[in-house]
Amino acid sequence: MKKKINKIIIALMIVVVSFTAIGLTLKDVLKDVNLGLDLQGGFEVLYQVDPLEEGDTIDDSAVESTASTLDSRVNVLGVSEPSIQIEDNNRIRIQLAGVEDQQEARELLSTQAELTIRDVDDNVLLSGKDLVQGGASQGYDELNNAMVSLELRDSNKFKEVTEEISSKPQGENLMVIWMDFVEGEDSFAEEVQKEDPKFISAPTVSQPINSSDVMISGGFDGQEGVERAQNIAALLNSGSLPVKLTEIYSTSVGAQFGEQALDETVTAGLIGVALVFIFMIFFYRVPGIIAAITLTIYIYLTLVGFNAISGTLTLPGIAAIILGVGMAVDANIILYERLKDDIRIGRSLKQAYKKAASSSLWTIVDANLTTLIAAIVLFIFGTSSVKGFATMLLLSILMSFITAVVLTRVLMNLIVNSNYFNKKISWFGVAKKNIHNITEGKDIEDLSSIWDRFDFVKHANKFFALSGLMIVAGIVILFIFKLNLGIDFTSGTRADITTDGNVTESEVTEELSDLGVPAESITMSGEDTFVARYATDLSQEEVTDLQNHFNELYGSEPMISTVSPVIGQELVQNAIVALIIASIGIIIYTSIRFEWRMALPAVLALLHDVFIIIAVFSILRLEVDITIIAAVLTVVGYSINDTIVTLDRIRENNRKVKVYRSEAEINEVINRSLRQTATRSINTVLTVIIVVVLLVLFGATSIFNFSLALLIGLISGVYSSFFIAIQLWGVLKRRQLRKAGGELVVYTDKPKNDDKVVV
Repeated sequence: MKKKINKIIIALMIVVVSFTAIGLTLKDVLKDVNLGLDLQGGFEVLYQVDPLEEGDTIDDSAVESTASTLDSRVNVLGVSEPSIQIEDNNRIRIQLAGVEDQQEARELLSTQAELTIRDVDDNVLLSGKDLVQGGASQGYDELNNAMVSLELRDSNKFKEVTEEISSKPQGENLMVIWMDFVEGEDSFAEEVQKEDPKFISAPTVSQPINSSDVMISGGFDGQEGVERAQNIAALLNSGSLPVKLTEIYSTSVGAQFGEQALDETVTAGLIGVALVFIFMIFFYRVPGIIAAITLTIYIYLTLVGFNAISGTLTLPGIAAIILGVGMAVDANIILYERLKDDIRIGRSLKQAYKKAASSSLWTIVDANLTTLIAAIVLFIFGTSSVKGFATMLLLSILMSFITAVVLTRVLMNLIVNSNYFNKKISWFGVAKKNIHNITEGKDIEDLSSIWDRFDFVKHANKFFALSGLMIVAGIVILFIFKLNLGIDFTSGTRADITTDGNVTESEVTEELSDLGVPAESITMSGEDTFVARYATDLSQEEVTDLQNHFNELYGSEPMISTVSPVIGQELVQNAIVALIIASIGIIIYTSIRFEWRMALPAVLALLHDVFIIIAVFSILRLEVDITIIAAVLTVVGYSINDTIVTLDRIRENNRKVKVYRSEAEINEVINRSLRQTATRSINTVLTVIIVVVLLVLFGATSIFNFSLALLIGLISGVYSSFFIAIQLWGVLKRRQLRKAGGELVVYTDKPKNDDKVVV
């Protein structure tokens, strides 16, 4: 009795210590989470680095120098944790989460910051090369007006310049100070006629000035003028850009939009996870409680790990954490279903657990590794938020394995070996009436289930026909309607305008027309958001006007994204390559672990699921954006997960059969394997679907399509695992049997060749 209590106390102590540690540190962990643009608002831009002048070359040094200059400029904005990354050797991605004035950030980053002093005929007299590096500062003149002070390298040169200007007739003796003068486009004669000229200042010079200090004043009125003067000084101190920056992608999210998205998605996720806990406890009892404990620890450890690698949490990242719960649940369900089967044939609790733990381990490893392949491919070929999703998915797979395999087994070992539950088998989700006596000699395949009445193989051709019909219908629909591609793939500008809920589409259309930026199309997204699309890129000024206008009108800045044609083409190419590489990787792994006749049908089933998602999106006219690629590759991982579990059971049953002598025996193994794994497959997908449905119904509008794609793919994935992948393996195996002359060895203790042995 003492030994019983000791093991239970140890298990309880592990749980108490774990939850105490979580309780004491959770607040700090959550505080340290670095939120992405879509969760706290901010600005992201991708620049292509081009030569400033014809004949210049772009090398690593030039790109690194540019990134360093941009970093100095970002510091002026006061952004706490900016992200500046060099991509593809000639691109720089900048993410500024939480930046308040996005227009100021855009201008500060992209301006060339090349100061020149010219005469009224636009001849260069002094340039940035004549300035002392770091010698610019913002100050105030004797009238307390803002000004910019500059320090020159050579006072004699300045004297010569001012002497030349002062000798000119009245009205022409002006020293025109420019920032980023464009040859052939800008001129003093034109700009001086404007109310808001491009040049900074044009003071009159009446006599030579023998000084190394230059004071630029005028045009810096009010608080905006002070900020402008500060920015000019900061730009000059950070240095001019040695290259030309071409904006090829950008997105901006208002702070309120991000906060709302965070609240909605986290709330939906927490409710979903809570329902999963209830389901597990109801269905599996004590093991279900252990699953709820380990899943809670999984979520905590995933956040800790994400902070440790300085990850940036995005909306798809939250979805990855929540979906990781599904993977962790799957590992538990595989173990628990095995345990229930072994208890039902009459094994003691200890014997049943030992057998279940041993037989389920490699099934869990195989299932996780195939999902890992999809996550790695997504990380390599993904960009921005998709890469963040992939990072979180990779971390989730690792943490779910640690908690759902290692920690679950530690706790289950302690509980089972305490002997306290030897007479309380019903606490493990198995009714006493369903338990056979071990002396009956029952094996797992002899157990009855609700699936016994269903002959999967008998109806295989019907499901092949159904899938064929769906594919043909999908092709026709795609041919007629095509895909509603988002700007990620078509290029252009998209503005998500959140209203107060009492606005019609015609009113939004009218507001945009009045602003001078009429949209090519406007669609409703959610209850209070309108999506305006443009085939071309809106200018910086148009973006600023649009954001300011709707912020004043509805109290929320629109989320605006701009994608250039070159980026759109690359995203399409990367999406196709990612899917191909993921499929090849899965075929290779599955062929090594099983056989090619299992690998090929598994991948065909994956492609079937991908096509179903695409066809449904075409029918419903839902927008296909870059996050759909993340959803598709996640579905690839989940779908193969289901298939792998059944294939593993087929391999186990092959070891018992050893030799096939008729097609009926192959059919029997297929039916038996599907019946044995059906409950696990249904329960696993149900736990994930619970969460995904809540994300679809209550999650942020911006990930609705992402969540819906997951939902469609998960349902299609279960269908294809049961009725496509496994049935195609049966077709190939029956053909192999006929070629072998009616006798096919499928398992021997000493494998002879790959054609006759499943390893």
